[in-house]
This record gives sequence, C-alpha cells and structure tokens, in this order.
Amino acid sequence: MPATFAGLPVAEPEAIGLSSPALERFGATISREIAAGRAPGATLMVARRGKIGFARAFGAIRPDGPSMTLDALFRIYSMTKPIVSIAAMTLVEEGRLFLTDPLSLYLPGFADVRVGTERTEPRREIAIHDLLRHTSGFCYGFTGDTPVQREVQAARLVDPRRDPAEAFDALAALPLLHQPGTAWEYGLSTDVLGRVVEIVAGMSLGDVLARRIFAPLGMTDTAFFTPAEKAARRAEPHSFAALDTAGVDRMSQETPPRFEMAGTGLISTLADYSRFCAMLAGGGALEGRRILGVRTLAFMASDHLSPQMTIQDTPLMPPGHGFGLGFAVRTAPGLAPTPGAVGDFFWGGVAGTAFVVSPSQDLFAVLMVQAAEHRERFRNLFRNLLAASVL
Repeated sequence: MPATFAGLPVAEPEAIGLSSPALERFGATISREIAAGRAPGATLMVARRGKIGFARAFGAIRPDGPSMTLDALFRIYSMTKPIVSIAAMTLVEEGRLFLTDPLSLYLPGFADVRVGTERTEPRREIAIHDLLRHTSGFCYGFTGDTPVQREVQAARLVDPRRDPAEAFDALAALPLLHQPGTAWEYGLSTDVLGRVVEIVAGMSLGDVLARRIFAPLGMTDTAFFTPAEKAARRAEPHSFAALDTAGVDRMSQETPPRFEMAGTGLISTLADYSRFCAMLAGGGALEGRRILGVRTLAFMASDHLSPQMTIQDTPLMPPGHGFGLGFAVRTAPGLAPTPGAVGDFFWGGVAGTAFVVSPSQDLFAVLMVQAAEHRERFRNLFRNLLAASVL
C-alpha cells in the first residue's frame, strides 16, 4: 500500500492493533462472495488509531467490466442520512435550530398532519428530535404492508425528478404510521430533515453539505449526481431488481437532480466516506478542521430511544442496539447477531454499503458494494470479519 490512503496515514496492521491474517481472510471472503455472483465488485477499508491498516478493491466495477478501483463511485443510499444529520447538528451548535422545535415551525403544512387510516389528531407535534431519531411517525412504503405504507408507496415521494415542494406537500397530506415520539420507524424522516436544513441555512441541501462537510473534509467525489466525466467510475450491480421492486430510484443521473434526497441521494467513494468516518472517529474533527463539537457528536452517538417506544421489527435494528441522531448505536455486548463493542455506531445503504465507528476500539471501517439482494449478508460478513481483525 502507499504511504497514505484518502489522505490518511497508512500503517502495518499489527502496529495499530489489527491482525494481518484476519484482514487477508476478510479480503478473501469478499472475493469469494464476488466469485459466487453476489456482487460484481467491492472496496473495503479498515482503520485503527487514526491510521489505515487495509484498503483494497475487489472484483470488477460492473458486470463484465474493468477491474474495480479504489476511486469507484457507489450509490450509498441511506448512508446519506448520517451526513445530513451531522449537517443539521451544525445548525443546532450555531443556535439556529433546536431539537425541540416543532416541524411546523419550518414546514407549516405539517401542522395538520394526521395519524393512521382513521386520520386521528396527533397527541403532540413532530419535533426536529423525532426526525433525527426516526420517531416522527413517517415511514417508507416498501418496508411493510399496512394501509398507511401502501399509501406512502403509491405516492412515490422519493424521486430525484420530482419537485421537492410538491413532494413535501404530498407527504403532509398522508397519515403518519405512528403517533410522534411513540415508535422507532425507519422512513422518510431524514428527507424531511433535509428540507428543514435547507430552510434554516437558506440554500440548497447540496450547497449546505458542500460548504459544511464535503469541502472541509476534502470529500471531492461525493454529490447528489455523477457528472458525465466520472460516469465510467460508477460501480454497477448485477441487477436492480430488488431496488425496482421496492420503488427505490436507480440514481443514475449525470446532472444535478431536481430533488436532492436527504435520505438516499448521495454518490460517494471509499476514500471520501473514509474521511467522513475519520472525522467521526476523531470526535468531530479531522486534520484540524472541526465539523462538530466533541460533546455534540457523543450526544448523537448515544441511544435516544426510551423503553416505552415500539421498535420496528427489522434487521436494521437488531437486539442489543438503539438509535441515536442519524445512526444506530450498540447498547449491549451480546444479544445482537454480530460481535461488536458497546458504543459502536454505524449505518448502511440499501445497496449493501456499510460503515462502523467504534470509539472504544479507536476503530472505523467502510464497505462499498452494489448488491441490494444480498445486503444483509454483506453487512453481517462486514461486522463479523471486522471484529475478527481486531487484536
């Protein structure tokens, strides 16, 4: 490996508390999955103590295409959410946004939102806190088959070609799946949060992220579209069938989208997301550039769900975990289907991408892959083999 990757120093694995044999096994396992036809290719990075111990590309950038490269572009889908959540919290740190603010303060159309097919009145308003921790009552249409979810799915709200104002008006007219603050339900909360960020900051979401996160961190390839000159670097899956069935956009546009989707819309690279994770692992700062305060980030990476809340039954939130402000948080050493340490925080994307930051182990890692049909398999492999690599 070169002396640096993603602008971060590289070290021999054992020098930073990682096992070279385990990392080689990690890579061999990813290669085996590719050979089995579960993905055309992948990229992987593992870092500890602020240094990169492993960064490698596997397979091909697309089916029957050239070899995968470390600068390949991936649709990261829901790994957009932590980035937008960090941007929102920078506004909190500036005193321009409060977690207790009602959503209707920024989007008045949500003052009259109703709950369930009975269209009952909510017991309280949706707060910004709810958007960050997914307790707003907003849902995705493809994660269940309740009448409310069927309505949300039919509305096709998340579409980069759609007028954002019209999309949010349509969402405000739909019922919530739950009373605000009573249940963790993964859904459109971050998309709504992104619109709040735009209103408070007075600029487009893309500009907010560029100024507050991408430019300071040197994330030069992360955006809501793939420019034509970079299209050859975009990783492609074997199939879009799982995404098409769920109504998830393929995100193949080469020009800025009409709707910059805060929940699912970003394209990124292994290097760029590694720098984002390095900032998270560094307590909110990287190379002297502070994005967020240490205590604010620790607050975000804490469990924000109360025991009284209902938790959606999904592999996204396995036993032994809670949810903070933008990512899941490990709350117990056991219970979960994969190993890890209490305090680990992480998230992934519907196409299989994943990251984890472990403050107690001074560890962070990123997996980039396009394999929606096998995303849970890749996520579990990622967590299992990452844990095995720590000395």
